[in-house]
Amino acid sequence: MNRIDLDGRRAVVTGGAQGLGRAIAERLIASGAAVEIWDMQDAPTRAAAAAMGACARVLDLTDDAAVAGAAEAAGAVDILVNNAGIAGGNAPTWQLDPAIWRQVVEVNLTAPFVVCRALVPGMIARGYGRIVNIASVAGKEGNPNAAHYSASKAGVIALTKSLGKELAETGVLVNCVTPAAARTPIFDQMSGQHIDYMLSKIPMKRFLEPDEAAAMVAWLASRDCAFSTGAVFDLSGGRATY
Repeated sequence: MNRIDLDGRRAVVTGGAQGLGRAIAERLIASGAAVEIWDMQDAPTRAAAAAMGACARVLDLTDDAAVAGAAEAAGAVDILVNNAGIAGGNAPTWQLDPAIWRQVVEVNLTAPFVVCRALVPGMIARGYGRIVNIASVAGKEGNPNAAHYSASKAGVIALTKSLGKELAETGVLVNCVTPAAARTPIFDQMSGQHIDYMLSKIPMKRFLEPDEAAAMVAWLASRDCAFSTGAVFDLSGGRATY
């Protein structure tokens, strides 16, 4: 593993208790950062944080007041990784339960907005910050039977581009990654048919490894990433066409 220099940096990783989020948190810690995991699940979050030497904060990431309180308690944060997300199952668009649609959009898109809103002012005041949003190749292409997930991740891409432009002269850089599927607990929310579909679209004929996503995020979270903002970095094994 190449060690990216994050010595002295403080990071928040949402959804860091499992899957890509846990791999990212572990990689940031290995690179020298002090990490807080912000997640909605109490026991898994505390167990994961204890195992990796991170701080755990259990909160509803869509709750403005709860996130504002967590931001105040965290103090100076240099790095934010908006990773928390849900799949919301699979169904044709016209058969999706509106409540499930709203839940997916709230967790996948509204939560990153709420967390950015709480942490960005401090980054601006200090003249430095790195924000990495975890989107999805589904946000570029749209996966059938996953309109709610695809639309939410397209929104994350647009949020990244808008915020990146707004902060371009502040020292705070905002980028996102668009992973193809990785075999993580989010697969439990998907049908076998949908998982097979996602694999069939990847030219490398394999799923993303969480450590591969963590490596890219760690670089984007570092000072070495200095002239990219509002950008979208591909992690799709050759699937993405733009």
